[in-house]
Amino acid sequence: MSHLRFLVATLKPHGIQFLVKQDVARKVFLQRQRYVSSGATEPFLSGSNSNYVEEMYYTWLENPKSVHKSWDLFFRNANAGAPPGQAYQTHLPDLSKSRALLFQSHGLAKTPGKAEKLVEDHLAVQSLIRAYQIRGHHVAQLDPLGILDADLDSFVPSDLITTIDKLGLYGLHESDLDKVFRLPTITFIGGDETALSLREIIKRLENTYCQHIGLEFMFINDVEQCQWIRQKFETPGVMKFTNEEKRTLLARLVRSMRFEDFLARKWSSEKRFGLEGCEVMIPALKTIIDKSSEMGAEYVIMGMPHRGRLNVLANVIRKELEQIFCQFDPKLEAADEGSGDVKYHLGMYHERINRATNKNITLSLVANPSHLEAVNPVVQGKTKAEQFYRGDTEGKKVMSILLHGDAAFAGQGVVYETFHLSDLPSYTTNGTIHVVVNNQIGFTTDPRMARSSPYPTDVARVVNAPIFHVNADDPEAVMYVCNVAVEWRNTFNKDVVVDLVCYRRRGHNEMDEPMFTQPLMYKQIHKQVPVLKKYADKLIADGTVTLQEFEEEIAKYDKICEEAYTRSKDKKILHIKHWLDSPWPGFFNLNGEPKSMTCPPTGIPEDMLNHIGNGASSVPLEGFKIHGGLSRILKGRLEMTKNRVVDWALGEYMAFGSLLKEGIHVRLSGQDVERGTFSHRHHVLHDQEVDKRTCVPMNHLWEQQAPYTVCNSSLSEYGVLGFELGFAMASPNALVCWEAQFGDFHNTAQCIIDQFISSGQAKWVRHNGIVLLLPHGMEGMGPEHSSARPERFLQMSNDDSDAYPEFSADFEVSQLYECNWIVVNCSTPANYFHVLRRQILLPFRKPLIIFTPKSLLRHPEAKSSFDEMVSGRSSYKCCELTSICMQSACQTIYSESDSLLYNQKHAISLQISSGARTGGMRASLSWAKDRRVFLYVGREPAAAPATGNKNAHLVSLRRFLDTVFNLEAFEGKMF
Repeated sequence: MSHLRFLVATLKPHGIQFLVKQDVARKVFLQRQRYVSSGATEPFLSGSNSNYVEEMYYTWLENPKSVHKSWDLFFRNANAGAPPGQAYQTHLPDLSKSRALLFQSHGLAKTPGKAEKLVEDHLAVQSLIRAYQIRGHHVAQLDPLGILDADLDSFVPSDLITTIDKLGLYGLHESDLDKVFRLPTITFIGGDETALSLREIIKRLENTYCQHIGLEFMFINDVEQCQWIRQKFETPGVMKFTNEEKRTLLARLVRSMRFEDFLARKWSSEKRFGLEGCEVMIPALKTIIDKSSEMGAEYVIMGMPHRGRLNVLANVIRKELEQIFCQFDPKLEAADEGSGDVKYHLGMYHERINRATNKNITLSLVANPSHLEAVNPVVQGKTKAEQFYRGDTEGKKVMSILLHGDAAFAGQGVVYETFHLSDLPSYTTNGTIHVVVNNQIGFTTDPRMARSSPYPTDVARVVNAPIFHVNADDPEAVMYVCNVAVEWRNTFNKDVVVDLVCYRRRGHNEMDEPMFTQPLMYKQIHKQVPVLKKYADKLIADGTVTLQEFEEEIAKYDKICEEAYTRSKDKKILHIKHWLDSPWPGFFNLNGEPKSMTCPPTGIPEDMLNHIGNGASSVPLEGFKIHGGLSRILKGRLEMTKNRVVDWALGEYMAFGSLLKEGIHVRLSGQDVERGTFSHRHHVLHDQEVDKRTCVPMNHLWEQQAPYTVCNSSLSEYGVLGFELGFAMASPNALVCWEAQFGDFHNTAQCIIDQFISSGQAKWVRHNGIVLLLPHGMEGMGPEHSSARPERFLQMSNDDSDAYPEFSADFEVSQLYECNWIVVNCSTPANYFHVLRRQILLPFRKPLIIFTPKSLLRHPEAKSSFDEMVSGRSSYKCCELTSICMQSACQTIYSESDSLLYNQKHAISLQISSGARTGGMRASLSWAKDRRVFLYVGREPAAAPATGNKNAHLVSLRRFLDTVFNLEAFEGKMF
């Protein structure tokens, strides 16, 4: 398989073995002399090692400096004719004698030129085969319209035999076409045959790589995986279907196309983002699900943009058609509170029997906003959670399918972020099947203006995912590719991409006119025969079905649609909860409401506090050597436990540890969360003497406890926050936390916050208990590491500041239930402890936004007593209020008031819930008792949230403190 690997080629006249593959093209042009010798005595050149040597040699040919200098020496010497046993030597003997002896030993001393020509011709054929494997996709017939090159380049690789004269590149001629060549082990085109004529070799390569399937896989650096793909596509006769399979495929195409036709007839002026031009996507998805079910999958989670969503809901998820049709009724009233969402954004959850396998299958299509690829990490997180709770460590039972548009797949950065989670231990879903609906256009933008890469799928190459391009007007090719994609995932647990090269029969939506911007493309589209007619004509012609059977299938589905349409007229009320993508059976009552409006006290027994404190202060593994500095931290925790106090880190440990004992899974994710950005957490201990040996003490607290997952994420906010949101969707009985490295870094994930977290319940009746930990504090660290921008979260809260709910026994819990999320700024470690536990004890789930401290993590006064955390206690409350401020400002004021002995004035931090409105900067609202008004103390309005100049920060801080303790500064000011 390597140009330097020694192959056994039997020469019939002499019965001699030939060795050593070389780069034929270079030999032709550079007239190099090649010498052959037996590799039988060199075991490293045989067996599986030869695969490795082959890849090393190809790499060396491209760039000799890209391999280690020892390999460079070996390849150079081998090219000079050295036998493998000597090629690694720095100083070689004269090779001319070796060459003569070699030919003499093979009985070819008199005809070395003829022998070399035979070897060179065989090696030329091997290079030709490899050229098709690498670049055949560039000339594959992928575009159903026949007017575009799917790779945006009309260039034809020079090493593909598109014309006879190109044989000369390999030192071959037309007269060689009928010569028989032994096939190398890097190809399966021979099937059971070991040798083929050159003419047949080229024909089979063209049939495999240059027809309706274009394969990109030779960039994968695993030889076994490359061989697997070669075998799946090169073996003669692999793409055969039974008549029953063809009839099923035709029936699925009928349903896909007639569904779109029905909607177009009934609601011609409605936006529906139909699938016309890629109707084959429906049978493709059903094939993937059928094959996955056959291989053991029980739960398939899907994410997709809006194009084709209604068709997927109807024909893949099996949503009742009348529930879909009634959505087009403008008089339909909403039964659920909230905004709701347009029909082509909604999700669905359904359990049914898979007809192909007669096995139970659960399908979930996750709701998605118009931000096309935003749902990708959400789907991956939900998939990971379902695998986690089922103990499905290899992803055999739960899997994900992601559908994409070509423009978004190439243009949206979250696609790249999601791919880079695919092989991380705490984020992998053991392979995702990506299906790209490649319309070859993005809204009105030509792909040549939409991406710099040849294909829209090139982003998948970064994780060595194979890419299967396929002409969407060849349904059987599509089905075969989908089957192989499922087998690939099941075999290697890696991502795979199916690129359906198709077209968009209408505009971006049904009201759009595409001829404005793509006149030539749409002239061809208007002439294009639909794929259903093409395939039906083919099956009728070969006798697989009759015309009558085909027409009966159409009439059968049309009748189903008409009957559903009649029933839909009786629907007067829309229940969004019927479109829920992630139900939590048993958590709510049958009406989807909380079973109660009470929350038990969040405190825990003192003996539990002591037990957790002792666990947080020790190393549970024997012989585990920790860092000296960490030993001091653990001793400090033990001392605090003895003194019945906690700081922020220990308060968090108490909350997490107590929930684990109660069977609640806790997951903490984000950048550097294992140690903590500010080196305060240290939930993962590292052995200082044994590489990669780690310990998580929190998983050793109790004999019977839920697992604790703490994982450093990739340097991503958008993708990782979306992932954790999806993880939290799977179960209400888990505390899922995402911590930003600094609070303002959440703005990189603003799409997830705006479209899913803030408004998810209003749009999709979806509860979610995700926790965002956002370090916040105006402490002189500059504009980017100071404010977590609490004003943004408060602004997006749905509280009506002019509405005052009636006080009742369940007032506090009811008030939280009415909010779209809970925004808090804890004043003490005890409050942090209580709010984390309350998140699980509440009878519903709301996103929780916590502004966490930075410098206060080590402030000697920032501690809480066990008395504030024991059984019967809930969030610690203060009654006397003089200054409302963020917790860092609060502690600063405390310290200043102590130094001034100004104890008659007390400053506390208010737990900010939704509805409070403040700027979020270092500020205080001072209560002037004599005037009964609030007075603002803080920075002046500024575009940047904080200064980057240390002196300016200190001057501002001094002014702030002087004003807080000097109410006379407000004399004469109007408020």
